[in-house]
Amino acid sequence: MNDDEDLSAPVTMEMRLSVNGIGYPITVDTRETLLDTLRERLDLTGAKKGCDHGQCGACTVLVDGRRVTSCLTLTVALDDREITTVEGLADGSVPHPLQTAFVRHDALQCGYCTPGQLCSAVGMLAEARAGWPSIVTADGGSVDARLDEAEIRERMSGNLCRCGAYVNIVAAIAEVAR
Repeated sequence: MNDDEDLSAPVTMEMRLSVNGIGYPITVDTRETLLDTLRERLDLTGAKKGCDHGQCGACTVLVDGRRVTSCLTLTVALDDREITTVEGLADGSVPHPLQTAFVRHDALQCGYCTPGQLCSAVGMLAEARAGWPSIVTADGGSVDARLDEAEIRERMSGNLCRCGAYVNIVAAIAEVAR
């Protein structure tokens, strides 16, 4: 190591970030989280910084259709991967069926957790459709097309709601799952 080297200087990487179907050529600090990139650099503020430790789920987004906590995911790991945030769930001006169900079932109160809940629910339903069992899946086998309350609660357990709207969140997801 040279005495003139500054080890605190950021190391950057040029990459292509694809968010909600739009490509962004971007230079990022290799220590930068996806959550900070989305909120601070791309002005996509749907994903929330709740705990910043991957424990609350408020920052959940989809990467190639899979759920991730964006506060723990480094942006540099996502070169040429497809990221979907809550802003990208709707089909143009038509809300995603889960967004409509959340409104119909009053599945939000303060709304802080809602973007993460919605992205997690989209990912969870895709996992269930693919036949991925959860810890509560009967017989440890394939998932029934109709997710019951226990399955939905288990699969959504990484997303916390401080207002306690869980009953309505489960009802909204169950409606769409049918």
